[in-house]
Amino acid sequence: MGSAREAAAKGVKALLEAAAPHAEVRRDQPWPKRPDPGGTIILHDGDPGEPEVTLSPLLYTYTHEFEVEVLGPPGSTNRHELLDQLLIPIGDRIETDRSLGGVAEWVEATAPMTDDVTLESAEPVRGAQLSIIVVYSTSNPLT
Repeated sequence: MGSAREAAAKGVKALLEAAAPHAEVRRDQPWPKRPDPGGTIILHDGDPGEPEVTLSPLLYTYTHEFEVEVLGPPGSTNRHELLDQLLIPIGDRIETDRSLGGVAEWVEATAPMTDDVTLESAEPVRGAQLSIIVVYSTSNPLT
């Protein structure tokens, strides 16, 4: 059995894969040299932060901020729309299951910061940075 932290990370990755089935979803990986035709989503484990501690029973509740980078697919004339086609389904999936299938107590996303991104030997693509915040509890901070 894995840790609550790892279960949350796997849950967020599964959410991203389901929301963007044609995009390449990576975890803790660098940016690709070329944009993927379906877009690229990179999940970073981020920081679980300091937990809220309940003493009886002993429980650590984390508000874990997972960082997500979304790179839209190539398309010089409609970059903004292509990025939206990746971002909107992520929000829809979060609204559909705010518990990540029972792994979390609450899940929400922050508003994306968007900009053009130039990758090695490629036309610029539209990119976004956002956080997916997952609240989960565990009886041991190492599990």
